[in-house]
Amino acid sequence: MKKSTAFHRRQFVLRSVTGSLLLPSLASLATSGEPAADTKTTSASDDSQPRRFVAVGNLLGFQQKHFFPESVGKEYEETTLLKPLQAQRERFTVYRGLDHGLRGGHFAVHTFLSGVLHHESRDRHDGNITLDQYLADRIGGDTRFPSLTVGSEGGIHGGCQLSWTRSGVRVPPITGPAELFDRLFVSDNAAEQARKIRETQLQTSILDSVSGEAAALSKRVNTEDRNKLDEYLSSIRDVEKKLESRKLWTDKQKPEAPFDKPADTNTVDDLPMLYELIALALQTDSTRVATLEIGGSFLPQNLGINKSYHSMSHHGNDEEVITNLITLETYQLEQFAKFLSRLSEMKSEQGSVLDTTAVLFGSGMGNGSSHTNTDLPIILAGGGYETGEFKRAAATGVNKVPLSNLFVDIAQRSGVETDAFGTSTGSYS
Repeated sequence: MKKSTAFHRRQFVLRSVTGSLLLPSLASLATSGEPAADTKTTSASDDSQPRRFVAVGNLLGFQQKHFFPESVGKEYEETTLLKPLQAQRERFTVYRGLDHGLRGGHFAVHTFLSGVLHHESRDRHDGNITLDQYLADRIGGDTRFPSLTVGSEGGIHGGCQLSWTRSGVRVPPITGPAELFDRLFVSDNAAEQARKIRETQLQTSILDSVSGEAAALSKRVNTEDRNKLDEYLSSIRDVEKKLESRKLWTDKQKPEAPFDKPADTNTVDDLPMLYELIALALQTDSTRVATLEIGGSFLPQNLGINKSYHSMSHHGNDEEVITNLITLETYQLEQFAKFLSRLSEMKSEQGSVLDTTAVLFGSGMGNGSSHTNTDLPIILAGGGYETGEFKRAAATGVNKVPLSNLFVDIAQRSGVETDAFGTSTGSYS
């Protein structure tokens, strides 16, 4: 009974750090086998310039006819939805024809940053890990927050689903500017610091015990079970890194707040402040990876439109409804344009913050009216993507380019040594 209770206690505490670390089922425990090989890891290149990544995802997509230009290259024409970005035109690239080749409508939007449906990720080495979490594992370790996930827990699909870990766990979002402000600028009092120190010590002790058990098992598995145990050991190493990071930052003061704590109002009115706080998180090097999902809590009523956002997305080519949608989407692109401008104004030792930040903007929904997840709207701004171009990729056939190929390119430019991500077939460039 005591042994069972101890196991339950360990599982609970470790789940509180980074998801479940239950021992895998190994068929060869009763047989002898070769020792498990070390898991191959990738690391960021030794570059004096910190690399950053921000992804902004929209749950319901954009009006494709009003988003995409016709002419490729630098001389592409201004479209209705790209008009708010014209002052930043030389700081980004627009892509067309990229997607993950998936179906599922709203239930596939969560694949935007992974390319993998959650229910199909079980047997994949990296599961349905999203690009932000993949990069956070490699370039986020020197910051207080390896990543920041911002969104809402309301909406048509049960809350923000933009970010997923390798173990298939949804990363819960920071749900408003007040909470995000506290994370960035409000330091723990002495009692809270002491509590976190005690928790970290307990979790470290439990992890040492679990690691010992895993090491003993490694001497008893055969080749067939090696991958399972390697993945488990990799998960243990991930937890170890998180605990080390927690120890490092527990007693360090946070940056001084540049203004008073904002109040939460609604997603529409809060959007400028969320962008501002994400920009400050990058500037203060509190994080180098962040995501923002604009989801079902973005209410048209707060822009003077007395309609449901979801119902309007199924517009059936009704011109009045499309006009209302363009109003909503234009507002979102206006705020994104201001975010790019803000990052370009923030100076660092390497130039502007935007110079070393890849900023992805788009959606996992292509056409909301027909529920398709193809031909996704993609804008990529910042360091390495300041081309001022519209690029069109082959959307079908043997020359089809998966969106994950662009993610490989982002990872490589971030200093990560990899040639694959998700369902990629290579690097975009």
